[in-house]
Amino acid sequence: MLMTTNEPDPAALRGGMAEDEAAALYRLMTWLSPSFPVGAFAYSSGIEWAVEAGDITDAATLRDWLAAMLTDGSGFCDAVFLAQSYRAASEPGHAGLKETAELAAAFVPSRERQLETTTQGRAFIEIARAAWNSPGLDAIVVACDGPIVYPVAVGIVSAAHGIRLAPSLHAFLHAVLSNWISAGARLIPLGQTDSQRVLADLEPVVAATAARANAAALDDLGSATFRADLASLRHETQYTRLFRS
Repeated sequence: MLMTTNEPDPAALRGGMAEDEAAALYRLMTWLSPSFPVGAFAYSSGIEWAVEAGDITDAATLRDWLAAMLTDGSGFCDAVFLAQSYRAASEPGHAGLKETAELAAAFVPSRERQLETTTQGRAFIEIARAAWNSPGLDAIVVACDGPIVYPVAVGIVSAAHGIRLAPSLHAFLHAVLSNWISAGARLIPLGQTDSQRVLADLEPVVAATAARANAAALDDLGSATFRADLASLRHETQYTRLFRS
């Protein structure tokens, strides 16, 4: 049979994982699964208004909207905050963590998005700590000294458990994107196959955004998704709503 370069190496398939790698994968898959009870299903990050306004009408327009949010909007910024909070939580004395957590909370552009990210952040920490408590996590939470938004929560919990930053970033962006697609699928609506096509199309965008955020500093933060920010603001007064943001 003709072999192609896309087929996996049989030797690699026999390799398996080390115990710590398996534990890290298990926890990331659980924490960033749609079934993890942080209430993500209740929020659309402004997508509901974008559908109402006619900006998002089908799979193609949803894909383009989400690609912009990933690369030039909240996706990239949240990933930077995750990376920076992860690194600060890993430092002796958690130097700079409080400032990073405060900046992340201040960076949210609307009241509804503030509610969304702080509610999910609090739930993520509480549930992860209840089921997978880690020595040192309490001290890291105390060092934040204030509200902890969702990407910061994922960053500090991953650091406390010794899970590597790169897969944490990738899993986080996958989870955020999956929730956005789920909201779009219910609102447009889209079928399951079209939803998966959007997720597949954006796979390289997620990978590129995770890599860029991993290499970024706080000075690299910035957003240019003005329409998405307006959608988040205008959703607050939208007459009929299924979602809280």
